[in-house]
Amino acid sequence: MTQQCIKAWVHGQVQGVGFRYSTQMQAQQLGLTGYARNLDDGSVEVLACGASEALEQLVAWLKAGGPRSARVDRVLTEPHHAGERPQRFTIG
Repeated sequence: MTQQCIKAWVHGQVQGVGFRYSTQMQAQQLGLTGYARNLDDGSVEVLACGASEALEQLVAWLKAGGPRSARVDRVLTEPHHAGERPQRFTIG
């Protein structure tokens, strides 16, 4: 099972709607570590590390819109090479 990390930037109505909390719950269910944090431009940055299949499932969930109260316009992703992998999934 290949372990890797990705960074994703989620744009749309994703702040103030429980998006980071829902992302944390989804990531934990998939066994991923990392974080979700708000950015000044109104987007949410997600770092996720774990099995490639679980990462694909998280990205699909993000692209599908996350929680019902959110509106996702686009999700940008790229591989991320973390020097030290996070031990759990946190909200920043």
